Amino acid sequence: MLFLSDSRCILASVQVRNSFLARTGLFGCTLAISLCAGCGRRLPTVAVIPRTTALMLWEAAHAGAETAARQEGLEIYWNAPTREDDVQRQIEIMQHAVSSGARGLVLAPDQGLALMVPVRNIVARGIPTVIISSGLPVQPGGKLSYILNDEEATGRLAAERIGQILSGKGAVAVLGVDPDVSGILERTHAFEASLASLYPGVSIVEERAAGFNIAEAQDIAEDVLERNPHLDVFLALNSATTRGAYLALKRRGLLKRVKLVACEQELVPPLLTGEIDSIVVENTYEMGRLAVEAVARQMHGEPVPALIKLSPKLVTRENLYSPEVSRMLSMDWKGDGRSGQ
Repeated sequence: MLFLSDSRCILASVQVRNSFLARTGLFGCTLAISLCAGCGRRLPTVAVIPRTTALMLWEAAHAGAETAARQEGLEIYWNAPTREDDVQRQIEIMQHAVSSGARGLVLAPDQGLALMVPVRNIVARGIPTVIISSGLPVQPGGKLSYILNDEEATGRLAAERIGQILSGKGAVAVLGVDPDVSGILERTHAFEASLASLYPGVSIVEERAAGFNIAEAQDIAEDVLERNPHLDVFLALNSATTRGAYLALKRRGLLKRVKLVACEQELVPPLLTGEIDSIVVENTYEMGRLAVEAVARQMHGEPVPALIKLSPKLVTRENLYSPEVSRMLSMDWKGDGRSGQ
């Protein structure tokens, strides 16, 4: 046997093994198991790379992606940076996934400009790519499409809620203005325009930049509270500033007096206690589901919409357990995606 080629050695070994299995009656069962395992290994892989993991915002996208993958006969590769501001790590994960054989890409970009060229390069290789949540300064077309949050609706819902809370008169501070994320800027501008139009008696006393660092967001919120002792409402534009504002208000014992209206689902339990007034929730579950479906369709040569915008939902203590909200907040990526959290 030492003088046989590798292929002949393998063939001889298989023949001996098959002869034994046939004699023992196990051949058919083992062959079926092997074929099944082989089929599992050959499933095409779609890389789904959010801004980070372990946040409700993105775990809901994971649930939606896995639901669609099971229906389409695909595997999901799920990975992301440990910090939402680590754009270089996101690029590395994305490039590694594609070079390792991913047949499609679903990406929630950490930053717009830095990801333009890497995404263009992947699309140029003919890999179906869907950008979710917040867009890039790259036109859709060919293998590139977008499934985004409706930021105009998010800003409008936040303005309407704050105007109602204050009965049309009071002071609000905005935390989390981020020029590197196009969706956040659209959200901010929509909030400003809606508030000025609907509730001119509500004034924006401060707008502060903050990225995705919770400790930094808390420091900024503390400074805003120090400078504005009569502040009525915080609007937090992303999940990190929601946590930062919440911690600052809790430390100062102001959770009942200063209302917190949040964007991007995070810290849902404090809704029940009234420590957070409301959250404008993105439908990231549906983003993940539709994005993987779009990749599957493109893999089969079928056209997909260049741009889809999904409506957000204002979530309060009263509607938190409604079927619609439960589905949007689902993180059950191992089940059917229908159980709420």
